[in-house]
Amino acid sequence: MSAYVIFDVLIRDMNRYQDFMKGVKPALEAAGARYLARGGEHKVYEGDWAPRRIVILEFPSVAAWEAFYTGPVYQGLKALRDECSSARLVAVEGLAA
Repeated sequence: MSAYVIFDVLIRDMNRYQDFMKGVKPALEAAGARYLARGGEHKVYEGDWAPRRIVILEFPSVAAWEAFYTGPVYQGLKALRDECSSARLVAVEGLAA
């Protein structure tokens, strides 16, 4: 079953964030992930959620997401991400294709 990871990101330093993106894009590709949405316009229709920048990723499975997230490549990149941004994230298991 696919896993969908939703990031709500506040970017504090766009130049440093671009450095993060240069490293994370090939790492995501190697993990079998793909972007479904990245920073497009969004609108809240209900509730009090005030998202900043929304990123939605699809991974082949929750196990693939967790291996990526806890692995040494992303953890090294996450340190860079944390320097220049803050994020909330959640993963949800999707339906089998």
